[in-house]
Amino acid sequence: MTYPHPLMAPVVELALKAGEAILPFWRANVQVNHKADESPVTAADMAAHDVIVAGLLALSPDIPILSEEDADIAQSVRASWQRWWLVDPLDGTKEFISGSEEFTVNIALVEQGRVVFGVVSMPTNGRFYVGGAGLGAWRGDRGGEPSPIAVRNVLAPGEAFTVVASRRHTSPEQERLLDGLSGSLGELQLTSIGSSLKFCLVAEGAADCYPRLAPTSQWDTAAAQGVLEGAGGEVLDLGGEPFCYPPRESLLNASFLALPAKAAWRGKLLELARS
Repeated sequence: MTYPHPLMAPVVELALKAGEAILPFWRANVQVNHKADESPVTAADMAAHDVIVAGLLALSPDIPILSEEDADIAQSVRASWQRWWLVDPLDGTKEFISGSEEFTVNIALVEQGRVVFGVVSMPTNGRFYVGGAGLGAWRGDRGGEPSPIAVRNVLAPGEAFTVVASRRHTSPEQERLLDGLSGSLGELQLTSIGSSLKFCLVAEGAADCYPRLAPTSQWDTAAAQGVLEGAGGEVLDLGGEPFCYPPRESLLNASFLALPAKAAWRGKLLELARS
C-alpha cells in the first residue's frame, strides 16, 4: 500500500529486517551482559541496532539517531536536533531472554519533541504496526496487505473495561489507580503483555487503556505512541498534557496514560491518576 508519509514504508521494511537479525539468537542460550544501570543487553540487541543504524543512515543521512544501544550523546548535542530517530532495537529484552515472543523492534521519527510516526514490529511472527498522529494507523503481516486499526472509544454492551499492564513493572501508585478505576467503572479485565505491544493493544481496540506509573525510557514508548495516536488515541502526562520527547538531560520518561482520545471516561482516569 501507499502510506501517507514517504518514510513509513522503508522504515517498516527496516524494522522487519532488524527482526530477522534478532531471530538467530532467540531461544539459543544467548549470553546476557548488563549495562551500568543493570539492564540486560545481548548480541541480539546489538545485531538489530547495527541493521537499523545502517538502514536509517542510508535512508536519511541528515537525520541523527538516538538508539538505546548508542545513547551516550550529550544533551548539548541533542538540544540542536530538530528531527531525530528514536530507536529501541530490541524492546523487551527480558522477555526475549526468557524465551517469550513478546519483544519488539521500535523505530520512531521525532520532530521538535513530538512523534511524527512510529513502527513496531514483532520478530517472531512478522507482524508490524505503523502509524502517526493525523496519518492513520495500520497492522500488517510480512507479505500481506496492512489493515487500518482504530481505538475503541465506547464499550459494547457486556464488554469488560480492559486495562493493559506490564508483566514485570508496576508500582503502588499504579495499583491504587487500578483500584480506583474498578470502583468507578466496575470490574476490570487486566491483560498483561511485554514491551511496546501494550500500546498496540489499545491502538487496535483490544484494550481500553494503558496506565504507566513506573519508569520507562524514551525509546520504550515513542514508536508505539505514534501507532496509538494514528489510531485515534493519545498519550498524556498526569497533568493531561500530550506526552513529548524534548532533548532533556535525562532520557527517562515521567508517568503517562495511554488511552482513546475521545473516551467518555477520560476525565475520570486523569482525576484518579492525579490523586
